[in-house]
Amino acid sequence: MPIVAQSTETTDWVSRFADEVIEESERRAPGKPVVVASGLSPSGPIHLGNLREVMTPHLVADEIRRRGYEVRHLISWDDYDRYRKVPAGVTGIDESWAEHIGKPLTSVPAPKGSTHPNWAEHFKAAMIASLAELGVEFDGISQTAQYTSGAYRDQILHAMKHRNEIDAILAQYRTRPKPTKKQQQKPVDEAELEAEEGSGAASEDDGSSGSAGYFPYKPYCGNCEKDFTTVTAYDDDSTEMTYACGACGFSETVRLSEFNRGKLVWKVDWPMRWAYEGVIFEPSGVDHSSPGSSYQVGGQIVGIFGGKQPIGPMYAFVGISGMAKMSSSRGGVPTPADALKIMEPQILRWLYARRKPNQSFKIAFDQEIQRLYDEWDRLAAKVADGSALPADVAAYTRAVGTAAGELPKTPRPLPYRTLASVADITAGHQDQALRILSDLDPANPLTSLDEARPRYDKAEAWINTHVPADQRTIVRDEPDVELLQSLDERAQQSLRLLLDGLEEHWSLDGLTHLVYGVPKVQAGFSADATPKELPPEIKTVQRSFFALLYQLLVGRDTGPRLPTLLLAVGQERVRKLLGE
Repeated sequence: MPIVAQSTETTDWVSRFADEVIEESERRAPGKPVVVASGLSPSGPIHLGNLREVMTPHLVADEIRRRGYEVRHLISWDDYDRYRKVPAGVTGIDESWAEHIGKPLTSVPAPKGSTHPNWAEHFKAAMIASLAELGVEFDGISQTAQYTSGAYRDQILHAMKHRNEIDAILAQYRTRPKPTKKQQQKPVDEAELEAEEGSGAASEDDGSSGSAGYFPYKPYCGNCEKDFTTVTAYDDDSTEMTYACGACGFSETVRLSEFNRGKLVWKVDWPMRWAYEGVIFEPSGVDHSSPGSSYQVGGQIVGIFGGKQPIGPMYAFVGISGMAKMSSSRGGVPTPADALKIMEPQILRWLYARRKPNQSFKIAFDQEIQRLYDEWDRLAAKVADGSALPADVAAYTRAVGTAAGELPKTPRPLPYRTLASVADITAGHQDQALRILSDLDPANPLTSLDEARPRYDKAEAWINTHVPADQRTIVRDEPDVELLQSLDERAQQSLRLLLDGLEEHWSLDGLTHLVYGVPKVQAGFSADATPKELPPEIKTVQRSFFALLYQLLVGRDTGPRLPTLLLAVGQERVRKLLGE
């Protein structure tokens, strides 16, 4: 199928990558499905930074599908990787899990209380559920299944046969001297290995170099299941391999052609899979894109397996409002499931679609989420009336659906900040919430909360889980008599003007006009006067009036938007609290 030419001025980054990937796929594997890939390690909670590893190829794959091509998006679950450390902040584990360090992730028990058979499956399950909600179509590949079934046996034997070539490539980037024979005999120190694996791509484990030379393969011990092993002898003809375990002292001799309990080291494993799977497109994080990193070295090693390096854009880190760069080795980092509790899938998809992979961005769990939703709703309105820019239309289209169809959406997408305020004030009373939301637009009242779902549920979850208790809204039970008696004539007049207009303006738009209009009328202007027609000091007067209303209604200087707050409190109670 020919590529549809597109102007780079009117297309987004996804379309441009799709052009490039289709062209490259036709060159490498004409007539075959286009293959894009992601890799995820279920070593702990799979966080929102990891999600970029999936969303980048997903968006490109989906664009290619929209053009009528067959695409496979592979997600390799690196569940045969070693268990490196006990992660912080994970419920249901303690330091006793340290005894499993060095084992495959699928051989480590799941956290206490989990219904899943092992550590890897526990953390994979949450991510799989989130990807389903996000509309991400993929083919999952368990590396445990691949290695233990012998699927990679030919590739492993090939790597062992060409170990000297692999070693020579890796040697170009090694910055530390090889260990002495005495050091080779010592058990591996876990803290040192953690620093080695976590200190950047250039120092990732690239194989064992014992007295018998370099080997790109790590067996898991037949006694303790751990990978503190060193290959001490290997015969290419017979594939007879001897290894020793530095953790328990066990050693054995096996035929590698019949042995399925080990894996290629990461810097060899990754390019081997590129060749094995025919990957055309796979992004990588900035930590894998530095000089001497896995991606750069893999580009040379992949040729040993008869393959080519995929198109691989570097993607930048994802942050959280108020938090530093995410790391899965640090506990408590937000996951896609956490984000989907407080925002609709379309919004989360949009965050990844609207920024180029090399641009970092933040995901809001604080008050910024309200501004984000306002921005999204404005974009939706522009798309609807045809005034949005082409790139913005493309990002919006990718957010609301996939080649398979649109994602489920909220029938009446009321403003998120309004829903959050209502959920805050009503504290779980759904009948009260429906009453307030029905008053927002009297000409077209909400008849059921289901019309505002799931957005309402997301806003309620945000209020309940991310707004501190001291910032929650608690409406006064009784008027603040002392404050009311202390008001001067001008303040009393502002309250009378508001109370006189309540019944006539009892809707969201009407109350917005009223609360902003009272200070204008007091200053001798029309309630309809625009900011250009008013002196700058009117804003100061408005803020003082708003602060007075907040104090009388909720006992603070700030709170939810006043029109929403007034609707939530109800007209009768507002009149009581404002001293009528």
